[in-house]
Amino acid sequence: MIEILNPTELAQARETGALVAHVLQTLKARSTVGTNLLDVDRWAQAMITEAGAQSCYVDYAPSFGRGPFGHYVCTAVNDAVLHGMPHDYTLADGDLLTLDLAVSLGGVAADSALSFVVGGSEPPESVALIGATERALAAGVAAARPGARVGDISHAIGSVLGEAGYPINTEFGGHGIGSTMHQDPHVANTGRPGRGYRLRPGLLLALEPWVMEDTAELVTDADGWTLRSATGCRTAHSEHTIAITDEGAEILTLPTPS
Repeated sequence: MIEILNPTELAQARETGALVAHVLQTLKARSTVGTNLLDVDRWAQAMITEAGAQSCYVDYAPSFGRGPFGHYVCTAVNDAVLHGMPHDYTLADGDLLTLDLAVSLGGVAADSALSFVVGGSEPPESVALIGATERALAAGVAAARPGARVGDISHAIGSVLGEAGYPINTEFGGHGIGSTMHQDPHVANTGRPGRGYRLRPGLLLALEPWVMEDTAELVTDADGWTLRSATGCRTAHSEHTIAITDEGAEILTLPTPS
C-alpha cells in the first residue's frame, strides 16, 4: 500500500515527526555511562504516553520477528544494528548506541533513528561509521523530489556508503510510512537511478541508511529480534521521516534547535 497524504494529514505528520525528534533527543541526552537500556525504554514509554501518542513497536509482530516486540524504543549497542530489543544492559564509556523510534499520533506515524558514542570516548572507527550514515541520509534526502524515483534515492545513499568503503545490505532499508509504520515503497540503501516508484507530493518516506564495518551479513540474536553483524563488528544507523512536497523533501523528524 502506498498512501498520499492530504494537507490535513501532512500537518499531523509534522506534529508526529516533531514528537519523535523530541523523544529521541531526550533519550540521547539521558543515555549516559551507567544507564540501563530498560530505563531508556521506560523513559520512552512515559513520554509517548504523556503526549497521547501510540507506540508503533509494542504490538508489532512481523514475519521476521519473534512475536510482538513488546517495547517502546529499539536500543542497538555496538554490533547490534536493527530491531535492538531493550534488555538488562548498562551502557559503558565508548559504547556505540543506536536509538530507533516510531510512534503514531493523530493517526499518522513517523520514524527516526540516530547513532552516537556514549561517554567521552570518540573511537575514530565509530565516528567514521556514524558520519557515513549521516552523510548518506543527507544525500538521500537531497535526491527526494517530485518526479524523481525511489531508485534515485537508493543510488544517492548507496554511493555515499560505497565510497566510504562499507558493505551494503539490502534486506532492510527505508520504506513508505503514513497511517501505519511500514508501507510501500521499499527504499533500498543502494540501487539504480531512474528506477522504481515515481515520487509525488504528499508521499511520506522513512529513509534509513545503516551499515556494518566489515560485513553485509546479519545474524539474529537469541531474543528473536535484535539483528547483529555476523562478524561482531560495530554498526550505525541514521533515519529521518520525510515528506515529498512541491519544493522537494521536508524532514519531519529534524530536531528543533535548542
